[in-house]
Amino acid sequence: MSWFGDGSRGSSIPTPQALLRSVYAGRLCVAVAIYLAAALKFAVAAPLDLLVTSFVLVATVVVTSASYWYTHFLRRSPGRTFLYGQALFDIALIVHITGGPQSDLTPLYVPLIAVTAVLMPPASTGLITALVGIVYFADVFFGHTTPMTGQVALQLLVFVGVAAVTAYFASRVSVMGAEREALAGELRQARLEAADVLRSVPTGIVTVDQAGHLLYCNPAAEQIFGFKERQWRGRPIMPEFARIAPEFWAAITATARRGVRAMRVEAVVRRPDRTFPIGVTTTTLEVEGAEPRVTAIFTDISDSKRLEELHLRAERLEAVAELSASLAHEIKNPLASIRSSVEQLGRAKRANPDEKFLTSLVVRESDRLSRLLSEFLDFSRVRATECRPLDLHTVAGAAIRLVREHPDCPADAVIDLAGGATPMEGDEDLLHRVVSNLVLNAVQAGGKDARVVVRTGRPGPHEVPGGAGIEHPVMLTVTDNGPGIPENLRARLFEPFVTGRVGGTGLGLAIVQRAVEAHRGLVLVDSTAGRGTTFTVYLPAARRREEAA
Repeated sequence: MSWFGDGSRGSSIPTPQALLRSVYAGRLCVAVAIYLAAALKFAVAAPLDLLVTSFVLVATVVVTSASYWYTHFLRRSPGRTFLYGQALFDIALIVHITGGPQSDLTPLYVPLIAVTAVLMPPASTGLITALVGIVYFADVFFGHTTPMTGQVALQLLVFVGVAAVTAYFASRVSVMGAEREALAGELRQARLEAADVLRSVPTGIVTVDQAGHLLYCNPAAEQIFGFKERQWRGRPIMPEFARIAPEFWAAITATARRGVRAMRVEAVVRRPDRTFPIGVTTTTLEVEGAEPRVTAIFTDISDSKRLEELHLRAERLEAVAELSASLAHEIKNPLASIRSSVEQLGRAKRANPDEKFLTSLVVRESDRLSRLLSEFLDFSRVRATECRPLDLHTVAGAAIRLVREHPDCPADAVIDLAGGATPMEGDEDLLHRVVSNLVLNAVQAGGKDARVVVRTGRPGPHEVPGGAGIEHPVMLTVTDNGPGIPENLRARLFEPFVTGRVGGTGLGLAIVQRAVEAHRGLVLVDSTAGRGTTFTVYLPAARRREEAA
């Protein structure tokens, strides 16, 4: 145990500083008492006694002041030599006023031995005790020529007993102090580690008291709610929670008033820059001698909600694909027969001009329906059948060249390809269709002044939604400068037959979704009215082992 420990409040173990202060105070009191005793008996006291007592008082003040300065102002750790010097000085001081075994001041040796036993190791305590015994014995027999009696022997035994008992208890106290310091160090380390964990976890943690004052808020909670703990710590925070996230406020309030724990409650955080859902769990924390506190643990679940919507979308598309394949097969064959029969009727010699016009109309619409059925079949047959190593950047370049030749692509449209080589494993035909469909939609949305940027590469460490489960992802983004996607279409954008363009079939983005899903990837869309649209596709760079087997 350090000489100058932190002296934890409530500790029953005295510190060396406190013991030394007691020694200094006692020494000064003894010196003053000696001087006053001699001064009050000036009429009978010899002048030499007054001179000696004055010298003792001055020496005591000087030695004690120097010792106090060394240990308390300079905060030096008192070594063994320092403690030996203090003990010898106190022995000399007590010897001067000891008047033999009948003296009332003889018990002063006892606290001297006890303090020495506490401050010094057992061997040093034994040495000081022996010195005290020798000095006392010499003072009794040579200073006062007192014969050896049972009283003197008893006093010597008391000195030895006090030294032994005090040394034993001092060693036990020292061990207890060392254990307490070790436990305190472990507790401080555990608190530091817990604080580090709470600061680094992505889950928000907030603690409030019964009055609604903020007691704790970790950095994740600050990021979710958009405020700083230092601004609200110790202040009523519940009105702010009610304004930002009413459901969150209600969960904490219910737990505080009724003690009802909220498990996985969904709340919505409404900030000026964005609105997003969070999952909340609340609990009460009982503190001895204080009112219960409420702790809320929450996290941003916007990514998980988004992934859930994507999985539901994929399931719906799978069901629609099966239905489309069945209907396309059932319709296409009769439609081919109808077209062939009508075409033959239109070629008959007896057909008049009106009949020929009607037959040509039926043939033309039959061809249109046939193309639509072919798209249905393409939509239902989206499968990653041949996965091999490829460069997504090269595939994107080939798709852009194809779109530039499309009739719907304006001659002055600008299509830029950014990024670099992006190696991955996938079905080149499907990925080609993904890029061409997205780029063609972007060009059509931009109109005459269309400007499209296609970028390939690897996403940043936190760009992929959490829980997506995509290992070593690569990224494809297609950004246009169009008017943006109407709000009423965004939720159903990837569903079949949903389109915002006149004459569109509504299958292009559905095919994109199916092709990306076939690669175990994700496709996301971000659109702002008047600022264009960005489609982002995340794909795994390599197939899983079970899929490659």
